[in-house]
Amino acid sequence: MSIKFYYTPQSNADRVHGTLAALGVPYEEVRINIRAGEQRTPEFLAINPNGKVPTIIIDGTPMFESAAIQIALGERYGVEKGLWPALGSPEHLTALTWLVWGQVALGGAIFRYMQNTADWHPKEQHNAPQAAAALAETRDLLAILDKHLEGRGFLTGERCTLADLDIVATLGWGLMMMKIAASDFPNLAGWLERAGKRIPQHSAS
Repeated sequence: MSIKFYYTPQSNADRVHGTLAALGVPYEEVRINIRAGEQRTPEFLAINPNGKVPTIIIDGTPMFESAAIQIALGERYGVEKGLWPALGSPEHLTALTWLVWGQVALGGAIFRYMQNTADWHPKEQHNAPQAAAALAETRDLLAILDKHLEGRGFLTGERCTLADLDIVATLGWGLMMMKIAASDFPNLAGWLERAGKRIPQHSAS
């Protein structure tokens, strides 16, 4: 078993770092300096033609796109460790659904809000109506998530999975940046506390 993980701190690679930490599998880290253009070198483009992180090589096969990487890691290592449902089970289908939902639907709305409010995006490109629409969309998505969690300990039932850990990590900073109170969503608030206790710390810097 061999894993080589290419990352940049404070990027979408953080979610893969979190997955690797939760699974506790050994891997080699390669930090990519995107300011220096290391993601555009011929060597890096040979494994990820998009020139982006995260990128990972598992037993000689390159992968990119964080959701695909997390699913592959979950299916290969997470079932045995109790962090990913058995392939083909109803819980497996549910975990797949919510992991991708968290990154595409929820993550997309949060990112659009940040683009139109955050200091790291040029202020002349901020658009207040778009920020307001993204905030409203995020609240609607959180209501959907809150409804799904009613009567459940975690997304797939009573077992915490990588899908829970990924969305909780996203909301850990997303709710704060958007000034959304978790207490507005009673099921969500309890779930954030339960799953948040299971998120391991990693040493990426």
